[in-house]
Amino acid sequence: MNKFKADIEIIGINPFVFVPDKVLKNIFKQAGKDKGPIPIRGTINNKPYRQTLVKYRDAWRLYINNSMVKNSPKRVGETVVIAVEFDPLSRNIKPHPKLVKAFKENKQAKKIFDSLSRSRQHEIVRYISFLKTEESVTRNITKAINHLIGKDTFVGRDKP
Repeated sequence: MNKFKADIEIIGINPFVFVPDKVLKNIFKQAGKDKGPIPIRGTINNKPYRQTLVKYRDAWRLYINNSMVKNSPKRVGETVVIAVEFDPLSRNIKPHPKLVKAFKENKQAKKIFDSLSRSRQHEIVRYISFLKTEESVTRNITKAINHLIGKDTFVGRDKP
C-alpha cells in the first residue's frame, strides 16, 4: 500500500488530491497500465474507500467525494492521509432485472444502449441499480428507455 499526505484542492465543484509521481509509478506497475481510468482502493484518514484514478488536464487526480470525506467540498485546504493501491476486483454491476426486461420489450432502446460507450452504459446501469425503492426503479427505467429512444433527458443528459 502506498501512503502519502496531500491537501484537498478543488476544480469546479470537485474536490481532489494530486497523486505523487512515485505513488503513480507503483500503481501503474500494479495495474499493468499507465492510461486511465485506473480502479484503486485504500484509506483516507484511515477510512476505507474504492475509487478510480483519472487523468485530467495532464495530471492524475484522486477525486474525493462525500462518502470518502464528509463535507469534502467544504474541506478544501485540509491535509489528509491517503493509502492507495491498484484494485483488481471487478467493478461490473449487473443490470436490474426490470431493466433487462425493459430492454427485451423495447429492442430499439436496447440497440441504442448497446451502441453507447461502455462508461455510459455503466452509468445508466449503476444509476438504476442503486435506487432504493421499486417505485423509483420503475419510474427511472421508463425515463431511461424514453431517453434512449430520444423522447427525454435522463440523469442530466441530453437525448442520445
